[in-house]
Amino acid sequence: MVKNDMKMFLGEYQPNITEGSRIALPKKLRDQIRGDEVVMSRGFEKCIFVYDKEDWVMEAQKQVENPISDAKTRDLKRYMYAGSIEVAIDAQGRLVVPTNLKDYASVSKATAVIGAGDHIEIWDLDTWSKHLEKISADLAG
Repeated sequence: MVKNDMKMFLGEYQPNITEGSRIALPKKLRDQIRGDEVVMSRGFEKCIFVYDKEDWVMEAQKQVENPISDAKTRDLKRYMYAGSIEVAIDAQGRLVVPTNLKDYASVSKATAVIGAGDHIEIWDLDTWSKHLEKISADLAG
């Protein structure tokens, strides 16, 4: 199935996590999400992935098609699915970040919310700053 309405999440924002573990998704990112639910999961490099629910289903389908006989495939599936949860977006455009994901990403208050093309990532602001420096140095190589 080819999607004609491909999203492109772009930009870097710095919303704080507020009381009740809420984070406001920036409007430019939120406007591209269909419906009022997203899937949040453990990302790589200690960040939290946020997917539009329909896009998550498509991404998950790619993993289901990989052979279960491969140990890395099994581990990736465990990593993806065990650390994932559907989260509602409230009327103010906020998400409640589950404790297990906050702990995984070491997110407390100051965050970086970045558009990463087909998904959104939530980072602890200091961790993101350091990772961005590493990316920049590696690319300048």
